[in-house]
Amino acid sequence: MGIFKAYDIRGKVPGELDPVLAKKIGNAFARLLAAKRLVIGRDMRTHSPAIADAVIEGVRDAGCDVLAIGLAETPMAYWAIGSQPCDGGLNVTASHNPGEYNGMKLCAAGAKPISAANGILDIERMCQDPYPAPVAQRGKLETADLLAAYADHVARFAHLEAPIDVAIDAANGMAAYTLPSVLERLPKVKAHTLFMELDGTFPNHEANPLKEENLDPVRALVLKTKSRLGIGFDGDADRCCFVDETGKTVGNDLMTALLARELLKTKPGVPIVYDLRSSWVVKEEVKKAGGVPIRDRVGHSFIKATMRAKGAVFGGELSGHFYFAENYVCDSGVIAMVQALNLLSRSKAPFSALVQDLRRYHATGEINFHVDDKAKAIADLKAKYKTGRQDELDGITVEFGDLGHREWWWFNVRPSNTEPLLRLNLEASNARLRDQKRDEIVALLGEPEA
Repeated sequence: MGIFKAYDIRGKVPGELDPVLAKKIGNAFARLLAAKRLVIGRDMRTHSPAIADAVIEGVRDAGCDVLAIGLAETPMAYWAIGSQPCDGGLNVTASHNPGEYNGMKLCAAGAKPISAANGILDIERMCQDPYPAPVAQRGKLETADLLAAYADHVARFAHLEAPIDVAIDAANGMAAYTLPSVLERLPKVKAHTLFMELDGTFPNHEANPLKEENLDPVRALVLKTKSRLGIGFDGDADRCCFVDETGKTVGNDLMTALLARELLKTKPGVPIVYDLRSSWVVKEEVKKAGGVPIRDRVGHSFIKATMRAKGAVFGGELSGHFYFAENYVCDSGVIAMVQALNLLSRSKAPFSALVQDLRRYHATGEINFHVDDKAKAIADLKAKYKTGRQDELDGITVEFGDLGHREWWWFNVRPSNTEPLLRLNLEASNARLRDQKRDEIVALLGEPEA
């Protein structure tokens, strides 16, 4: 697929993405939206200033004005696009990828995502044409420092009832830029922090908290400081992962269930969206709390569209994206952190106790397989498990039994958007059944990727 991917634009600099191409992308983006004003932000990578400047020049060549907000975590850029008068915008970032990568996350007006399905592939085609001559009246450039206003926005989500200690690993990414301003507005939070220096080379560890080894520093900090929880952010702060006071990882589907349960105390009856890889505990807890669980495809553009269509107040993905209706239906790692602190500040119980009852089912986690013919492998699974309930919302999901049965299990196998990989998630009512069915499917798909 190259650098134009399902949900964003991302590639190595300068081999795949450079200022020349970035200028073409900015110009094509402005023309795609017939935009009069766009918001442009960037992360702290060493090449982000040059890439962002080139995007801005391309946008202005199309006759579109630019509001350049400078350094911005991706959720801050989303907030700026949602709150400022504009026709959309983008943030120059490569999220959790290593320092040699860069890219862009794009939105239309109202912070509605631009994906391959509604614009990224059009931009790719437009960039293959010769660069158009600048219009007679180039767009104007305006700059703004919106950090204080953004921190005010995030702080409005805080309803802390007692002082609380928290351990935070910013991974030298964009959370290190926004968190100080947010935390100074939360006097009840005592934050113990790691890697708060902006550094686009990521000298301490990869800025991907989904990898367990990248949570080791914050685990150690939790234990050292006796904090009530620990949080690790990714490179552009749209995702985060949690550990409890013992340093044990709390899965993001369990966090979705936990945060949904709290939100439903004040907003009963509303929909909650979760991705189809999540534990069945999510739909069970949402129903028990009086909400309406809505299962959806993996990917922020799908979750956000479903939340808008169904009027959902909250959504969560296994990848650590947490979405809030009151945040322009966008994901924010920092707001997810604030919501978790709200919950803990109202309870004297340790974090581990609050999630213990959610650990009642048995999942494999995501297992990847290198499969050249992904369609055939999925068709074979469909035939083998034809007696189960099947759907093809995203890859194939097959379910046997139901919540409340003595034994039940389900699996989802979906293709990667960018690699010759199939991704398996499987859960069962007990560990024996999980392991048995996992081994059965592994035998069909081949040796898992290391």
